[in-house]
Amino acid sequence: MLTIYGIKNCDTMKKALKWLTDAGIDYHFHDYKKEGVPADKLDAWLDELGWEAVINRRGTTWRKLDESTREAMDNDTAKAVILDNPSIIKRPLLDTGSERVLGFKADDYEARLK
Repeated sequence: MLTIYGIKNCDTMKKALKWLTDAGIDYHFHDYKKEGVPADKLDAWLDELGWEAVINRRGTTWRKLDESTREAMDNDTAKAVILDNPSIIKRPLLDTGSERVLGFKADDYEARLK
């Protein structure tokens, strides 16, 4: 079964969840706000995708970080920042079991999941 990670009230998450439901695809939704970030998976995401992809650098959580933290960012720093601020993760993060996909584009989901 697919797992989709994110925050329930995020507009992009709502679009992705609706797309999955409308497509009849079973999934588990993991809400960072309620369940936290799975630390064991976070290491794998950072290794596979890199902190540059995992962290949303266009959001307010990124802009609120002090400049020295942003400039010193690497996978280790990113892990600590993400665990303290789960909303900094680019959403959604879809785990198909064989690959991780960041963000939502209906055409991309269609190509990967159908």
